[in-house]
Amino acid sequence: MQFWLVKTEPETFSWEDHVREGVSVWNGVRNFAARNHLRQMALEDRVLFYNSGKDRAIVGISKVVRTAYPDPTATEGDWSAVDLSPLKLLSRPVSLSAIKENPELQQMALIRISRLSVQPVTAGEYEMVLNLGGESIYG
Repeated sequence: MQFWLVKTEPETFSWEDHVREGVSVWNGVRNFAARNHLRQMALEDRVLFYNSGKDRAIVGISKVVRTAYPDPTATEGDWSAVDLSPLKLLSRPVSLSAIKENPELQQMALIRISRLSVQPVTAGEYEMVLNLGGESIYG
């Protein structure tokens, strides 16, 4: 299993919107590196749901329920989308400042490549984020 992080502006698409939809098409990505990460996602991979903008926090966990396919919103170019399903709202949001303050998360792409909207997360980073969010990787 692989782990990922996707960013969204909650005013545009929130965790509540994601839960209401049940299965959400993750589309509109127009960065080649982020597109390539979408294409690497496999079924059941776990995805951290990050609110960008003023909130700047990881708020939930989703999973990949459909792997990469042509982005239906793309009018030109070779872009991809995936389908995500919400799994769990974190007990506590994990703020960007908490991530930056944690020595074990200093190499996280969220810090190093902050503008990338879809990014890989290591298993250790995923476990630490869940711990900070009041969750267990086993529960």
